[in-house]
Amino acid sequence: MGAALLPKHVAAVVKYQKDPLKALEMFNLVKKEDGFKHNLWTYKCMVEKLGFHGEFEAMERLLLETRMNVDNNLLEGVYIGAMRNYGRKGKIQEAVNVFERMDFFNCEPSVQSFNAIMNVLVEYGYFNQAHKVYMRMRDKGISSDVYTYTIRIKSFCKTSRPYAALRLLNNMPLQGCEFNAVAYCTVIGGFYEENYRVEACELFEDMLSRGICPNITTFNKLIHTLTKKGDVRESEKLFNKVMKRGVSPNLFTFNIFVQGLCRNGSLNEAVRLLDGIKREGLRPDVVTYNTLIFGLCKDFKVDRAECYLRTMVNDGVEPDGFTYNTIIDGYCKKGMIQNANKILKDAVFKGFVPDEFTYCSLINGLFQDSDVDHAMAVFDEALGKGLKPSIVLYNTIVKGLSQHGLILQALQLMNDMSENACSPDIWTYNLVINGLCKIGCVSDASQLMNDAIAKGCLPDIFTFNTLIDGYCKQLKLDNAIEVVNSMWNHGATPDVITFNTLLNGLCKARKYDDVVDTFKEMTEKGCAPNIITYNILVESLCKARKINEALDLLEELEKKGMTPDIVCFGTLINGFCANGDLDGAYQLFRRVEQEFKVSHTASTYNIMINAFCEKLNVDMAEKLFCEMGENGAAPDSYSYRVMIDGFCKVGNTDSGYRFLLEKIEKGFIPSLTTFGRVLNCLCMKHSIREAVGIIHLMVRKGIVPEVVNTIFEADKKDIAAPKIVVEELLKKHHITYYAYELLYDGIRDKKLLKKRLPAGSPHVAR
Repeated sequence: MGAALLPKHVAAVVKYQKDPLKALEMFNLVKKEDGFKHNLWTYKCMVEKLGFHGEFEAMERLLLETRMNVDNNLLEGVYIGAMRNYGRKGKIQEAVNVFERMDFFNCEPSVQSFNAIMNVLVEYGYFNQAHKVYMRMRDKGISSDVYTYTIRIKSFCKTSRPYAALRLLNNMPLQGCEFNAVAYCTVIGGFYEENYRVEACELFEDMLSRGICPNITTFNKLIHTLTKKGDVRESEKLFNKVMKRGVSPNLFTFNIFVQGLCRNGSLNEAVRLLDGIKREGLRPDVVTYNTLIFGLCKDFKVDRAECYLRTMVNDGVEPDGFTYNTIIDGYCKKGMIQNANKILKDAVFKGFVPDEFTYCSLINGLFQDSDVDHAMAVFDEALGKGLKPSIVLYNTIVKGLSQHGLILQALQLMNDMSENACSPDIWTYNLVINGLCKIGCVSDASQLMNDAIAKGCLPDIFTFNTLIDGYCKQLKLDNAIEVVNSMWNHGATPDVITFNTLLNGLCKARKYDDVVDTFKEMTEKGCAPNIITYNILVESLCKARKINEALDLLEELEKKGMTPDIVCFGTLINGFCANGDLDGAYQLFRRVEQEFKVSHTASTYNIMINAFCEKLNVDMAEKLFCEMGENGAAPDSYSYRVMIDGFCKVGNTDSGYRFLLEKIEKGFIPSLTTFGRVLNCLCMKHSIREAVGIIHLMVRKGIVPEVVNTIFEADKKDIAAPKIVVEELLKKHHITYYAYELLYDGIRDKKLLKKRLPAGSPHVAR
């Protein structure tokens, strides 16, 4: 006679069976066994198994059966498990329904049930509802326990009220509840979340001084809060303190630290920590490797990430879809499509099935590489392999086509979407609208927005801002203003980008009074201006020659707590120069660093250098030029051009010549106009050797007409190239006929040929 089948045997099988539906099949099968009857324990195990795996329909059916076969007064634990599992899957209303039905089914909820539903509500941000449940519990005369306090403390911390949480923590002993590590760490985490570091540290020390030390699970939650904020160092300090009290880290602890270090860009430390995990006798899992691989790819170190892919395989850890997709995406972002395809091929061989993310990464990479045909082929391949068309996949293709100006193909694809039961969303329309505006078809973009509205797809702020920008670039300001006014009708509120775009368009169209009026309207409608807004205002006032009003804006900026940037100062300085007030420009130039502590850039130096050169004060311009390099604003090509022009205007040919050679030595390529100015000056001074040397230098640097490159015989090229350069300079009116004659004779003079400048650009002493 065989041993009798007991409920504990069934419960054990249910617990260890991975497939919930197979477990349910077995659960139902044993009902037919003679003398066997399910009890509370077997029902509870089966309900828990189904709920944990998200099989909620089957779970509800089993709950109904349970109520019919078990005393309902005993089912509170079953209901609590159901609430928690609904909560884990984000099914908040279903969890609430379970709680609300308990009374109806003659199961009086205790503090444990109230705690379970409050915790679900707090976790998902339903703080007011959680508080109402708490008040209901009090009204029923049910006393709070330590878990109730911990849940309420968590609610206060999640609503940015750590001091209220602290008061509740300190009140626990008065209500007969002992302090515990979970409550303490929740409040400490709340203080860290709100950047009250001192209070958090003091509370952590207070906890330890009371002999309360968190277990590793509780501690992990605390350091996870810190590392999410990028504070790995503080986490390490706390970690060292609990380590001294006998708390040993687990793999989750190390994974949190690896994630924090990767987030901070401390990748070398994260790599060293991976070795530390192994030294602790722990085995890195797929989460550890994925975190490190993701961090490396984010930092464009995809080749190193691939090395760790091989390491994890060698360590017996199986890569998952996230692993492969991260590396594939990393290579695609770097434009290394062949490497991405190689990884994909190896992954598929090992059983990986490419998903939507995989194909989107490849398509993005191919569009980035301007390989449109191949991108479309990958899209067709994805659909051909049975990948269900999604809005994300379609938008990826539409984005690529629109960015490459292939608007007709993008529009055709939008039509295809509807046929594949995947309607375009507002982001789809925005991508095409943006593409149309970029190629100047703003009216067509506006019509497409109207089509979207007609199909029930409401435009968002990006749609309107794109259209406004398109009209402003074409200086169709009336159309732009019309779009702004229409925003209110579609429930969209103009933001600072909207107004800045419109202000910039009005400024470019020289409608300076309208700029001021629009700015007033912007502030009246509650849209706070930013530094870009004020920069546009300053530019508008300067162009309207209202320099004093523009200067007054600096004071207004300071009152609003904003610091003028170098763009603002550059605009003002340029405004003074355009008004002919060079002294005012120079005074402000000096105030920028001395009073406002803003460092000058090459652009602001160039404004002043150009202004002094135009006034023929080349000595002052040269002084500023020398100062640039000393102050970390290296002269650029424009700086040299302005100085060379200035020297040539005042007849300082030697300095103009010297600056030209230095400009070339620094790697800048002067324009033909600049070459022409120096050559004309040298020829006027009869410095033919230097002038001819410049022609030969132009040839050596490849600054020659295209026809020179069609001469393949080296000897002929050496003879013909200088002549062609001189003829080109005359033809483009860069040199005078007098200079042309001298240069033409000079390049044929064998004595000058021997004396021409050496092959490398000479180093010019300053």
